[in-house]
Amino acid sequence: MKLDFFSRLPFASASAGATHQIISSAAGPERTAAEAILRQLLADLPELLIGAVVQLSSGQALASYATSRDFNLGKVCGYNAEVVRQTHQLLQALQLTEEHIEDILITLSGQLHLLRLLPDGQRLLYVVVDCRDTNLALARAVMRACVEG
Repeated sequence: MKLDFFSRLPFASASAGATHQIISSAAGPERTAAEAILRQLLADLPELLIGAVVQLSSGQALASYATSRDFNLGKVCGYNAEVVRQTHQLLQALQLTEEHIEDILITLSGQLHLLRLLPDGQRLLYVVVDCRDTNLALARAVMRACVEG
C-alpha cells in the first residue's frame, strides 16, 4: 500500500535511500515470502521500530527487522506466538468457534505492538511502532495490506 503522503514528508527523502537490514532464519520460499512482507512493510511504514514474520508453532522469527540491536527478538517472538496460542485457547473456552483473531494490540505508553495472523494461520506479523510517530489505524491498514497482498 503506497501512501503518497509519506513521500512529501521531510523524513521520507532521508529514509528513501536508506537500506534496511532484514535478518532471515528461514530458507527457500518461506524465506522469500517473509522477506517480501517485511520489505513492503518498511516501504509503507518507514518509522517502523520492529517487524517480524513469526512461525506460530515454534515462535521463531522467519525474517525480522529492528532499528536497535537491544531488542531480544528471539525471546519476544516466542512470547508473542504464545499470546496468539493462548488467545486461541480462550476463544475455544468461551465457545466462540465461529470467531477468529484478526489482530492483537498491546498498547504501551510510548509504543504500539501489533500482532496479525497471516492468512495461512501458521505465521504472524509482529510490528512495533512509536505511538507518537504512527497512527494506529494507519499501522493496521499497512499490516492488512502486507499480509493480504
